[in-house]
Amino acid sequence: QVQLVESGGGLVQAGGSLRLSCAASGRIFSINAMGWYRQAPGKQRELIGTVIRGGSTNYADSVKGRFTISRDSAKNTVYLQMNSLKPEDTAVYYCNADLTVVGFGRNTYWGQGTQVTVSS
Repeated sequence: QVQLVESGGGLVQAGGSLRLSCAASGRIFSINAMGWYRQAPGKQRELIGTVIRGGSTNYADSVKGRFTISRDSAKNTVYLQMNSLKPEDTAVYYCNADLTVVGFGRNTYWGQGTQVTVSS
C-alpha cells in the first residue's frame, strides 16, 4: 500500500549535525502534510514539525532555529536537517505523513523510526 522509509540516523557529538530523510512510496494521490516526531526513552512521542502541501512549515519551540524541515515533492521525500544537536535530542525519530492514497482515501502513515543519539 504505502511505505515510509527513513534513513540518516546515527551517533553524533553535541553541537554536530545530522540529516534525516523519509521517502514515501505507493499509490499516492496527494501528500497533504509530512513531518517528524520523536520519542525519547520514558517519554511520550512529541511533534518536531511539519511541512504542509503549500510548503508552510511549523516547529516545536524546542527545535526552532536548530532544525529545518524541507521536502522534495518530485521524490515524495521530506528531510529533517538537525544542527547544534544536544544530548536531549537523543530519541527515536519517526516520519509521519498525511496522505491520500488511490483506493484507500486519506490516512496517516508512520515510518519505522530511526535512532538519533547525541553524546555529550
